[in-house]
Amino acid sequence: MTSGTAPAAPPTARRVDDAAFDSTRALLTLAWPILVAQVAVIALGVIDTIMAGRLSASDLAGVALGSSIYATVFVGFMATLQALTPIAGHHFGAHRFHEIGTDVGQALWLALFLTLLALPLLLFNEPPLRLIGAPAEVAAISTHYLWAIAVGLPAALASRVYIALNAALSRPTVTMLINLGALAAKVPLNLLFIHGAGPLPAMGGAGCGMATALIMWLMLLAHWLLWRFDPFYRRFHPGSAAPRGPTWKRQRELLRLGLPSGGMLLIEISSFTFIALLLARFGATIVAGHQILANVIGLLFMLPLSYGIAASVLVAQALGAGRPDRARRAGLRGFRITFASAVVLALVVYLLREPLVAQFTRDPQVAAVALGLIGLAMLFHVFDAIQGVAAFILRGYKVAFAPMLIHSVALWAIGLAGGFWLAYDPPPGWPLDPAASFWLAAVIGLAIAAAALSALAAFVARSRLSENP
Repeated sequence: MTSGTAPAAPPTARRVDDAAFDSTRALLTLAWPILVAQVAVIALGVIDTIMAGRLSASDLAGVALGSSIYATVFVGFMATLQALTPIAGHHFGAHRFHEIGTDVGQALWLALFLTLLALPLLLFNEPPLRLIGAPAEVAAISTHYLWAIAVGLPAALASRVYIALNAALSRPTVTMLINLGALAAKVPLNLLFIHGAGPLPAMGGAGCGMATALIMWLMLLAHWLLWRFDPFYRRFHPGSAAPRGPTWKRQRELLRLGLPSGGMLLIEISSFTFIALLLARFGATIVAGHQILANVIGLLFMLPLSYGIAASVLVAQALGAGRPDRARRAGLRGFRITFASAVVLALVVYLLREPLVAQFTRDPQVAAVALGLIGLAMLFHVFDAIQGVAAFILRGYKVAFAPMLIHSVALWAIGLAGGFWLAYDPPPGWPLDPAASFWLAAVIGLAIAAAALSALAAFVARSRLSENP
């Protein structure tokens, strides 16, 4: 624009200004496609588990081990790219549409740089496999799985840029539809690569990784075609003056938000996954019972995760529009809905605990372990939901470093270290077994994180109000 005036807001932007910040319906409209998209991603892993399990125990173990290594590598780098959501959300609220396109280009450059850092961790996988003592046959399947899925890593990270963009533009339905398409293609592609066809050799369990890699490239193609040709995105394409290569100023802004966000997610995931590793010495029964609840918690968290992302988007858009009052109301609404839904889900799961656990195991000893821990697990879920939505709201305010510090203290120093102490060297007369000790410490750590992050979010919201009365 050469006139010096702000571009007129398109109809979609007007709807955001008039309604989205101040209605529960808008939050739910954003959240439900995010929820479906997240469940579709989880289902991809479930399909791999089922299909590899039908081949052999070694294939199942190899795929499970390889996917765990891949997820650990991918999650941290992926979370770094999610910094685009609040940045683009601020631009969208302020109608700085060309700035969005410029930052998309910069985020794609960042995805390339992160790929170069992540690929060696997947390709040279012998050290972690040797460290955990994987049997030779299992390690070989994991290695081939990781080599195959590494082919799709560049596309997976680049796709996260468009996923973050669509969240910022209140278009999560696009991500949902693409993820559902990927889910529909997963089974036939798995069959093709697992068993082979014509000149294509059978890859066994490693074929699951190749199928995922191909799906990642197809998803990236779908995102790019929409970005390139859908008229909705045309106004966001960068102008001719936009930099074509990476610029340090914009990379720094992405990294300032992205690195703490990635670190925070890694802290949260590692503090929980390490519990399973530390419980291993107490026997397979305890580990199996713990793993049942870990799966339940992971599925339950998809709902607060969806509410948190939706609240973060509305907060960012409101701040970009110069309305910190609407940002505060959007954050409060997201917090209250998340808390209420978490309590309801926890109560339902607790009341249905026996038939639910029976779906996971027929071993009475494993079931007894899971049932003995499920009360603590439901408390864990409630506090996990609170701290999760508070962290996302803070991300909407572009605050990420302080939440990372809170997570490191609460989840590592208190939750994980405290659980290790109570399980391995408990005080005299300590009444809880090792698994319950770890879960209790994790609940205490999450409760502290939830309180601290909620207080920080309230403080930041009030501060923005006082700056812009």
